Amino acid sequence: MTEAPPSNAAQTRVQEILDELTASGEETGIQVAVHLDGELVVDAWSGLADTKSGRPMDGETLVPSWSTGKGVAAALVAVLVDKGVLDYDTPIAAHWPEFAANGKDRITLGQLLSHSAGLPQLPPDLTPEELFDIPAVGDWLAGQAPLWEPGTETGYHAWTYGILLAEILRRATGRTCDELLRDEIAAPLGIADSLLFAVPDRLADRLATCYDGGWAALLDRIPEGAPFFVCAPRQVLPVASLANRPDYRRAALPANGTMTARAASRMYAALACGEIDGVRLLSDATLKAATTPRASGKDRSLGSELLKGYGFMLGGPGSLMRYPAGAFGTNGSGGTTACADPAHRFSFALIKNRMNVPGLDGRVLDEARVALGLPAI
Repeated sequence: MTEAPPSNAAQTRVQEILDELTASGEETGIQVAVHLDGELVVDAWSGLADTKSGRPMDGETLVPSWSTGKGVAAALVAVLVDKGVLDYDTPIAAHWPEFAANGKDRITLGQLLSHSAGLPQLPPDLTPEELFDIPAVGDWLAGQAPLWEPGTETGYHAWTYGILLAEILRRATGRTCDELLRDEIAAPLGIADSLLFAVPDRLADRLATCYDGGWAALLDRIPEGAPFFVCAPRQVLPVASLANRPDYRRAALPANGTMTARAASRMYAALACGEIDGVRLLSDATLKAATTPRASGKDRSLGSELLKGYGFMLGGPGSLMRYPAGAFGTNGSGGTTACADPAHRFSFALIKNRMNVPGLDGRVLDEARVALGLPAI
């Protein structure tokens, strides 16, 4: 990591945008990092990590980033596929025999990652306390029947993506998802304390507080009975108050992540460039497998068109993601995002603690690309 911010037009422009946003109150605290050719070329932040104490946001502040963590989990699975520990085509029941109940014996790891396994559902009366008992919810899911024929449709597995992955990873490796993330990705890249699923107590003083900026009202306008509430019941909607709970922050749930923009961009830089500082995470063949379109069309949970690989959302035609064609990543509730664009050896992360209607990520991504001489989206 650099001690002083980079000096270039992209750094200057992004810093100007962030300062304007926090000065106006539109954002509370925000970080943006960009790598190009494996070099950190934008490392900007502005605003507050916590308004009550006045603690400033900086480049090392850890921010709950919701489903931006799904891309981290996708990269972790890909690393294990590359090492032969996992296989996208292997039935989940091969690792977890109880999962075969109710006709799920042929559901594969790849179908879960592409949100086509047919298991987005949670108990409609599930409480946050019950959600964070991840083994218990995993046992419940293992006994469920899929909501559609696996592989025939796709519907966002908002929470169950991580609940099921946590158990698959534990059974396949004997290690927790936190241990695997640290050992296989974060430590080799030098970001062991900055790219996380669960946040250990020793890092609690680096955590940002989350704030609502209209995101909760947006979710409140979703009509009762909408398919979205199948995968995210109202009691466990991804809102700021949930992110600030100690039990949420300690939950080893690879549907979500807590991270810095620097760390997220560095991970994606390693994928975009093949390696970074001599560290290679994946072979080209495995990266291609992970980022090849596997599910497309209208998402049953979200009602929008999304193009999905094995855990990554993909840019280009057939997707609403604000990524270029050929790019991949994931975004999170309230406006965070992180992605890689291998064609331009470019990676980007925007991480923030005020949850509002998405759109800023695409604007800043475009501004950074143009300032670096790359085509806009």
